[in-house]
Amino acid sequence: MVALLLGLGGCASTAIDDAEKLAQAGRYESALQTLDAALQRSPGDEVLRTAHSRQRDRVIVQLTSQAELAMAAARLAEAEQLLARAQRLDPQQPRVVELAQAVAQAREVQARARPGSESLAVVADSAPAPTPQAVTALQKPVTLEFREAPLRQVFEALARIGGVNFVFDKDVRADTRVSVFLRQVTLDEAMRIILATQQLDRKLLNEHTVLVYPNTAPKQREHQELVTRSLFLANADAKQVLNLVRVMTKTRDIYVDERLNVLVVRDTPEVVRHIEQLIATVDLAEPEVMLGVEVLEISSDRLDEWGLGWPASIGLGVPGGGSTVPLSTPLGGSGFRGIVANPALTATMRGIAGSANLLANPTIRARNREKAKVQIGERLPVFTTAAVANAGVSASVTYLDVGLKLDVEPSVQLDGEVIIKVALEVSNLLREVDGPAGSAAKAYEIGTRMTTTSLRLKDGQTQVLAGLISDQERQAATGLPGLSRLPLLGRLFGVQRDERSKTEIVMLITPRIVRNLKRPDALSSTLNSGTEAQPGAASLRLAPAARAGMAVGRGAVRATPAGAAAVASRSGLVLSASDRAAVGGTVVVTLANRGDRAASGELVYDPALLQAATAGAAAATAGRLGFALEPQAEAVFVLRVLAAAAGQRLSVQANADMTVDGEVSVQVAPGGSAP
Repeated sequence: MVALLLGLGGCASTAIDDAEKLAQAGRYESALQTLDAALQRSPGDEVLRTAHSRQRDRVIVQLTSQAELAMAAARLAEAEQLLARAQRLDPQQPRVVELAQAVAQAREVQARARPGSESLAVVADSAPAPTPQAVTALQKPVTLEFREAPLRQVFEALARIGGVNFVFDKDVRADTRVSVFLRQVTLDEAMRIILATQQLDRKLLNEHTVLVYPNTAPKQREHQELVTRSLFLANADAKQVLNLVRVMTKTRDIYVDERLNVLVVRDTPEVVRHIEQLIATVDLAEPEVMLGVEVLEISSDRLDEWGLGWPASIGLGVPGGGSTVPLSTPLGGSGFRGIVANPALTATMRGIAGSANLLANPTIRARNREKAKVQIGERLPVFTTAAVANAGVSASVTYLDVGLKLDVEPSVQLDGEVIIKVALEVSNLLREVDGPAGSAAKAYEIGTRMTTTSLRLKDGQTQVLAGLISDQERQAATGLPGLSRLPLLGRLFGVQRDERSKTEIVMLITPRIVRNLKRPDALSSTLNSGTEAQPGAASLRLAPAARAGMAVGRGAVRATPAGAAAVASRSGLVLSASDRAAVGGTVVVTLANRGDRAASGELVYDPALLQAATAGAAAATAGRLGFALEPQAEAVFVLRVLAAAAGQRLSVQANADMTVDGEVSVQVAPGGSAP
């Protein structure tokens, strides 16, 4: 049985060593397979099981990191294969589940894209987000020229052009004079500008009927419809979100239910929609990190003691005599005899050498900015007595913690690094100390070593903390005075004792991010908030091709549909994009057809500096993306910035069968960060 146990232990140790060599060579999955085979042979080996669990975590971290890189490069099939391998190891691992959901969402976005199209239908940054009032009838392009025209006449012209019915509140002054000059705008944009400049507001009654009323507080309460919405929170605290909503939206009626972690909001549809978007940006799962900690205490003891032990005293007395021996007995007479302890001479030869290793290997999963504690050791009782009047002596007991105490507080950063506050204390019992005379109480002398520090580590990086050393060396000599301290001959006249004790504490800590927040881009983190008077209201920003101005003087009144022969409307393609980017980021190029006929052509860029990241772009010619746009249609192209573009200014052009207005010139920040 002993031979079998030794054989199994040797096999487990060999398997762990082989797996560690494979892991150091970067072959993590091969190392895990080696430990799998060894664990099947020895399923009860706890050391082997711990090594297997640690290696499995390494493999999952490697696979998820590769999957993230594949997703960033739009290689969804590769990311799915990597996540499938990780799911076979631990299907419930939070990071694996989160990435799998992200890949599924990316697949869904690709499925919604038009087959064969190389553009994504997204809303351009320069155009306002569509509102429920912006129905199809209000999207008809128009050109307006009014000089000191009555308000009623302006709306009559809009009604004829767009086929929309207007109903006026009794307090609207229809004779108010309006001067406005608009070209290439939609009917919805024209109406919003006119209403905003005349302190009016609107309400959609149906797809072709709009109610116009004064934009005053009483009229708002009379005509604005309110909705009630229950917003359930998955991660954020309802009380904190309540304060956020009240500050940012000035909402009137809001209630929080702490039991269900839900907010109940009653306000206009625009405000409620804005609250939903605001909550979506903060109701995110907090980052979590898995901390692998190894604490090792290495101790060594050595004791050398050898020499001849001489008697400490020699006696002189009378054999058989007692206290009645007369003092007048002559000294040195036959009645006196010398007494020496038996044995008179002892030889001491002793040597002790030993070493001990104390290993603590906890794995801690901690939430962001929350403390986690590990304590391994024992609790020593300490008794305390106190005299109580008319009750004798009262005794109480308290406990003293001795052993390993580890406090960690991780803070996960958006760049994938972890800041860890570490407090380590290792204590041990030195000796017992007796209490005051007449008391049976005991106390303890405790030796303590502790350190407190703050680390910043990358995901998967291991930091070693060492140097907590206790080194004690003692020398003692016992024997004949003077002679026992001689360099070499002293051991013939006494016993010399050399003792040395040394201990060192080493801690290794490795953070592995389980879940982290994703840094939102500028577009998704910016929400239209309306105005100070009307939170959540639609923006008055016009589409890129629109032209607006205020006419001066009195004269003709003209309102015509855009593209009519009587109007010198602007025709052609409008090219626009953001002016800054970073290496690894994206450049979103918007191409809008503002003409009255279809347009086709190619988007041209330098393939050494930019790479097409739009769905369907894999089949495109390097450096060229084709497009075909219907009148009043838009297309968005997503280009990824390559490393060679760092610090350069990029140019993107459009070659088409009609005139192109605008150009794209993007400055790329050096070093991979946006300027």
